[in-house]
Amino acid sequence: MSNDSVMDWKEVLKNRLSASKKVEKMEEEKKEEEMALFTKNYMEWKGGGKRDYSYNNIPRFYYRLPAEDEVLQQKLREESRAVFLQRKSRELLDNEELQNLWFLLDKHQTPPMIGEEAMINYDNFLKVGEKAGAKCMQFFTARVFAKLLHSDPYGRISIMQFFNYVMRKGLYFFLLIGRITIDVSELMFIHQKYIINFFIVVAGKIKIQDILACSFLDDLLELRDEELSKESQESNWFSAPSALRVYGQYLNLDKDHNGMLSKEELSRYGTGTFTNVFLDQVYQECLTYDGEMDYKTYLDFVLALENRKEPAALQYIFKLLDIENKGYLNVFTLNYFFRAIQEQMKLHGQEQVSFQDVKDEIFDMVKPKDPCKITLQDLVNSSQGDTVTSILIDLNGFWTYENREVLVANDNDLDDTET
Repeated sequence: MSNDSVMDWKEVLKNRLSASKKVEKMEEEKKEEEMALFTKNYMEWKGGGKRDYSYNNIPRFYYRLPAEDEVLQQKLREESRAVFLQRKSRELLDNEELQNLWFLLDKHQTPPMIGEEAMINYDNFLKVGEKAGAKCMQFFTARVFAKLLHSDPYGRISIMQFFNYVMRKGLYFFLLIGRITIDVSELMFIHQKYIINFFIVVAGKIKIQDILACSFLDDLLELRDEELSKESQESNWFSAPSALRVYGQYLNLDKDHNGMLSKEELSRYGTGTFTNVFLDQVYQECLTYDGEMDYKTYLDFVLALENRKEPAALQYIFKLLDIENKGYLNVFTLNYFFRAIQEQMKLHGQEQVSFQDVKDEIFDMVKPKDPCKITLQDLVNSSQGDTVTSILIDLNGFWTYENREVLVANDNDLDDTET
């Protein structure tokens, strides 16, 4: 073999070896570049590494509140907040829409019922959502259905539970709006919260139909009217003027300015003609602190007395009248409370009225199932519960009942005079 041939083979081998090393080096470089790129992206995804550019992408999340001297900024903030909350308030369901929703749910219930509990499956649930309107669509989602789905073997949810969910969402959001937009927000929030608690919590439970039929829901939703007259606001229990009125009464009764009401201070409430026996029961049965009443307890008291026709109010008063805790009022109980009325009549020099006559009139008005006992349900069914309770606890209430014919005649005379 010639020297030239040997040299050619050497060159070929050298070239081959150098080429393979270059390939290996290129592959290693690629792997290093891939690893570097992977590490960079991974660290950015995990939040590590230097990302100076990210500061330009973070949206502004803090806005300084305007100072007292920045009048224009304050006005802008108030106006924008008002517009936002007005838009949100229009998303709330009114009473008519709630009634329509209940009708649709009842119409699309899915058999069989569980006891008296009406149920609905997911298909009918979606059908109701399509018919209920745009405002209701937020409630007809798979997430809401899954939340309310428990152990029903047919994969259904309770119509009552779903409607209660809608009601709670609407009421709490309405209170949130009222709390933000009204200057006397804290007072009004407490006021509205305890009205709802009184009608729902005090009653233990309340039927959906009763909520829809009850006037307090109309009063609550009425406040969404921005042009509501002053007279309507003052007569609306949920309004700011009503909250201020009740709280103002509380402050006026608190003569020693200790923030609480003693029995003597509460005795001046209204016309100041509640009997001592009734007030003793109030302070014995209601929550007090060292024998004095706070504002929350006072608010329950006022709610009951100013809404005596409502079942929840009657339940509150009935608990005070049921001194023997038997669940009914008998002749002894009626006599116990009416004797205090007779004592007040004697002090005012009024002609005494026989208890037997009053007792017979009360039983005639109520017409209880048991002729010797009056239950809470008897009072509610009779629609005379407000009159009966007034006769037993308030001298002015008894006098108004006793002289009802004279008062009606006087009203007729005034009407004739005006015409």
